[in-house]
Amino acid sequence: MKNLVIVGGSDAGISAALRAKELDQEIVPTVIVADDFPNFSICGLPYYISHEVTDWRNLAHRTRQDIESQGIRLMLRCTATSVDAATKRLIVTDQSGTTARLEYDRLVIGTGALSQRPRMAGLDNPGVFFLRWLPDSFAIEEFLDRRAPKKAVIVGGGYIGMEMCEALTGRGIKVTVVEYTGSVMTSIDPDFSQRIKDTLASSGVTVCTGIGVESIETKGGELVVQGTAGFSLSTDMILVAVGSVPNTALGRSIGIETGVRGSLKVNHRMETNIPDVYAAGDCAETWHRILGKNTYLPLGTVAHKQGRIAGENALGGSAEFKGTLGTQSVKIFDKVVARTGLNEKEARDAGFSPATADFETWDHKVYYPRAQKLYIRVTADRTTGRLLGAQMIGAHGTEVSKRIDIFAAALFHGATVSEFGAYDLSYTPPLSSPWDPVQMAVQHLERVLSVGG
Repeated sequence: MKNLVIVGGSDAGISAALRAKELDQEIVPTVIVADDFPNFSICGLPYYISHEVTDWRNLAHRTRQDIESQGIRLMLRCTATSVDAATKRLIVTDQSGTTARLEYDRLVIGTGALSQRPRMAGLDNPGVFFLRWLPDSFAIEEFLDRRAPKKAVIVGGGYIGMEMCEALTGRGIKVTVVEYTGSVMTSIDPDFSQRIKDTLASSGVTVCTGIGVESIETKGGELVVQGTAGFSLSTDMILVAVGSVPNTALGRSIGIETGVRGSLKVNHRMETNIPDVYAAGDCAETWHRILGKNTYLPLGTVAHKQGRIAGENALGGSAEFKGTLGTQSVKIFDKVVARTGLNEKEARDAGFSPATADFETWDHKVYYPRAQKLYIRVTADRTTGRLLGAQMIGAHGTEVSKRIDIFAAALFHGATVSEFGAYDLSYTPPLSSPWDPVQMAVQHLERVLSVGG
């Protein structure tokens, strides 16, 4: 196998190329990148806008020089416009319109996702932004510097919306979040979401839930957000952050089957239904380890893993993606919220018989200064005792993100509540307790299960 071509230069694409080079130093993977920014951290964009990351170049996982020094060929500012799967050729067009023909033995599609554009008028008005790629952040940064807005509306209360609340507030802007559903952060339970809403309010952010934005208009030099129930709010800028959709146009053009939310259908080896064509990352389906079926979870952690597997198997390997648990965490002002696995409703919908218990405790021994509360919710199956999911919220510095990872590791291996209590976790009074809070929470759930609660 001589020619490995990868379409997409973000997490999945570069991971595929790097894994191929690890396995075969003679091969020179070609990576087609639509812009000038291969292997940049999309997740870091809010922190560039907040100026916590002072130079956008620092968002590079690897520089262009780092990648090319590994023996990987980058075709920047290029787009794969067509693929002939029968002859294994693709046409690549650069920004000047010049085309080139490439041959491949194996093809990896890692075209990622696109910002979802809701059906409403006014999305193209000046001052309305999306945030997905580095050029999006440049446009926002230029607007902030040039126009010095005082007010901003964020449409959408998901992860990007929450991170951008903090970023824009830190720039001295009064932020209002407008969310269609009844709570922000719908991936966690409503009462956990309420804690986040309280955090936003205490940080000066206004949250309007249950509002469907219908249009964006311009009046008197301002933008006006019009929504359901007579909602109307004038502002200086708007960020639309209502999710993402898989970028599958190239894959569909050659007959790749699609699945959940229109993402490219793949098996555990990241193979599509087209011979010698793989797909990975935000354009592809994701196997859920607990649900036992495919879902769509556009996460950077998943993209890295899937890309690595696609790169290995493109060279004749037999690696398999072991599945996701939907493990996620986000910092929102002085709080961190995280989740992994299934909540009680998701578990019940999946056919389990779930039991859930809440637990509140200190993040470390209370006699040591600056102890802070952790709020933990754990769900398990009543019949088998198998852990199914966990949610957690606490102050920044209480290690919420790493503690949710303990639950994620347990879920990955199918641990039961009794097995979780036997884990040998570290302890020192400034950091934890002899029983870590996550174990105390599970012990509480075990008592609930023992009495049939």
